[in-house]
Amino acid sequence: MLRTQTSAAARRPGRLILTGLAILVASFVVFGTVLVQQITERTVRDNLSGTPAATDLVIGSSDVPPLTVTDVQQIRTVPGVAAAVARVSTGVSIGEGYLNLQADPGNGPLTTVRVVEGSYPDQPGEIAITPRTAERLGLSVGATTSGTGGERTAPAPLTVTGVVDTSADAGNDAYAPDSVVTAWARLTTVERVDVRVAPGTSTEDVRQRVTAAVAGQPIRSGTEVREAEANAAAEEVGKLFILVGMFVSIAVVAAALVVTSTFRIVFAQRMRQLALLRAVGASRGTLVRALTAEGALTGLVAGVVGVVGALALGYALPAILRTTGHAVSSPGLQLSAAVTVVIGAVVITVLAVLAPALSAARVSPLEALRTASTTAGRRGIGMLRLVFGLLLAVGAILAGMATVSQLPEPDQSTYDPTVPLFLLVGSGALAFFALVALGPLLVRPVLAVVGWPLRQLGPLGRMSVGGIGGTPRRAAAVSVVVALGVTLISGVVIGGASLQLLADREMALSAPTDFEVRSNGGTLPAAVVTRAEAAHGALARVVPYRKVDDVTLMRGADKLGGVESGYPTNDLDLTALPTTGDLDVAQGTLADRGPGRIVLSSWVARDTALRAGDTVTLAMAGRRVDVRVAAVLPGDGPLHAGILTDPSDLNRLGVPAAYTGLLADAAGTGEDGRTAGVRALRQAIGGSADVGLEVLADERDRNDALVRTLVWVAGGLVGLTVLIAVVGVGSTTALSVVERVRESGLLRAIGLSRTGLRTMLTVESGLYGMIGATIGLVLGIPYGWLAVQALGIEAPLTAPVLPLAGLFVALVVLTALAGVLPARRASRVSPVVALGADG
Repeated sequence: MLRTQTSAAARRPGRLILTGLAILVASFVVFGTVLVQQITERTVRDNLSGTPAATDLVIGSSDVPPLTVTDVQQIRTVPGVAAAVARVSTGVSIGEGYLNLQADPGNGPLTTVRVVEGSYPDQPGEIAITPRTAERLGLSVGATTSGTGGERTAPAPLTVTGVVDTSADAGNDAYAPDSVVTAWARLTTVERVDVRVAPGTSTEDVRQRVTAAVAGQPIRSGTEVREAEANAAAEEVGKLFILVGMFVSIAVVAAALVVTSTFRIVFAQRMRQLALLRAVGASRGTLVRALTAEGALTGLVAGVVGVVGALALGYALPAILRTTGHAVSSPGLQLSAAVTVVIGAVVITVLAVLAPALSAARVSPLEALRTASTTAGRRGIGMLRLVFGLLLAVGAILAGMATVSQLPEPDQSTYDPTVPLFLLVGSGALAFFALVALGPLLVRPVLAVVGWPLRQLGPLGRMSVGGIGGTPRRAAAVSVVVALGVTLISGVVIGGASLQLLADREMALSAPTDFEVRSNGGTLPAAVVTRAEAAHGALARVVPYRKVDDVTLMRGADKLGGVESGYPTNDLDLTALPTTGDLDVAQGTLADRGPGRIVLSSWVARDTALRAGDTVTLAMAGRRVDVRVAAVLPGDGPLHAGILTDPSDLNRLGVPAAYTGLLADAAGTGEDGRTAGVRALRQAIGGSADVGLEVLADERDRNDALVRTLVWVAGGLVGLTVLIAVVGVGSTTALSVVERVRESGLLRAIGLSRTGLRTMLTVESGLYGMIGATIGLVLGIPYGWLAVQALGIEAPLTAPVLPLAGLFVALVVLTALAGVLPARRASRVSPVVALGADG
């Protein structure tokens, strides 16, 4: 029996490949993930350490009192110490903005920067800056400014002597030797000291001498520190790949379902052969063992091919990237992982083939008398499967209701998402397995809805819908995998859209424009506002505002809330800002804001127990103004305000007319437009004291990039399941073409053209995607909403119609394309040959 089955598989390698194609893809993905993780970790370890390779010893730690400047001098006098560099950084406020001043020698093996223009500082008050910092702050070599930082409270001059290149340029970085930094900032302590041992000197001897010089300070080797830094980065990579592993596991489950479906088709095509084997004495157990062995062979071949393909790409891709200048490390030889993946492919395939093998082994020997070699597939499901599926569905509903009951209340201050997320995942898993069990019963009603337009197109449409409806178990097996992928992707789309709305709302509050100019504790000179408003070529809009911090809310003689000094209040004109449309409200409407009508942040509303429509009194310095609450925001107010008022209300409270800050947008786009806006505002500020400039657009860009990255990574991961689903549709269509050779020949004989046959089979393939996408969206939208709520991030719920519609269309197109090649093959068979075939 075993020889019979293996020889049959060897005679038809195409069928073997089609049967194991999903496992091949899954093996490729799983082993490719192992290689990608190792490539990433090795690249991080090799390139992302912040400690120079020449560092032999690192002295100091955040767990003990810091080293002093005197300690640094003592370390430098220790015999055998070739160089000792103190690492310390301090923030510096300058008239033009902010600098992060860091200590670095600027030359030698312990430096982390490279001078590209001018010279490196060597005197107190001298600094070198990065190229982006020079552009943002309008500083060049030879320019002089002044600032305060460290222990220095009075402004002191700073002269730019050079421009340096670094591994990262945040746009506010400055460098100088440690002696220059500590002298200018009047620092007495440093964070750590990097030591290079003189050539020919024992590192251990130097360690002992340094220990004697600075007792109580931990001393680690440079290798140890670099390894710790690399391990910390690699640990983050490992955490990411735990999430990746979850999605890969889902893709493997999808592959198993696809393989189960394809084996059912293959065994159905060979029912006459199996019946003949039964007729000549083969027992059911013998058939099961033989068919299981065939599945194991399929899994072995698919696993080996998938692993070899992933290994070839895993070694080739880093080499190609290195030729383009990217520092990417190659993976090691993962022999044990490769063997594990192959064994896993065999095990999964064997598990997937068991149910079809048991079903096929029940064939009656009388089936050998049939003229066809195939048997019609069962259309219904057994009572046990029906009951089991209904129980799973009920469990999914109950777990979903439990999730809803655990969601945070609008005013809940503490919330742990662990339990709701656990319940949600459980509900989703139960719903998926219920779908697997009840899928054949769901195919027909779903097909009746999605197939109605096709039936109106004529005979081809009706035959396509009939072809799917005639084999509901097969359609369900493939469509369930498509539904799983669509559910995951739609959840990601909804979550990503909600997260983007949340990020837009937060940015509209904390960074509503590209720039902010504000006075540090006073008011802006009128000339600053005038000059900024006149810079039309560089600035698109200028919105000045007033801000006070001691406004209280009263009702009669009683003060509301528990804040003693009052709430931060501003009169920012929201109608002048382009981001106002990104704001949403918890109560009321922003359009109602005006004279005598205020907007409250959520925390002020909670603290004072006020709601939209309530009347209250603003009080400040003995003056009172009666107002009404027009709206309550779901979070903070613009620029972290607790109360947003009309300018006339601040006037009535006696607030001076001078502005305390202004917001502005760049007229141009990109980095050039942003730099032009910075320069225009710097010119507007001129020599005004205590006036700072902040580039809010940088923060907005970082948030947008983070959200986009999260959405694309999540979308790519769940796309693995969709890939498996599309492969399953293609293999199912290809195998069904073999099963329906006589049907295709009969249709051709009665006049159906090759184009018509190709169209019919391609539409059938697309219908798998249409059924799966419909079920996936029905599940994905509510689960996506629940996931957003369960995270407790207060993101607004949204259903992005266009992306979801695009997802639906894309899945239908992909699954239809998967059936193009099998349909072409079927259309090329001669009607005479097809009618003479056995099935």
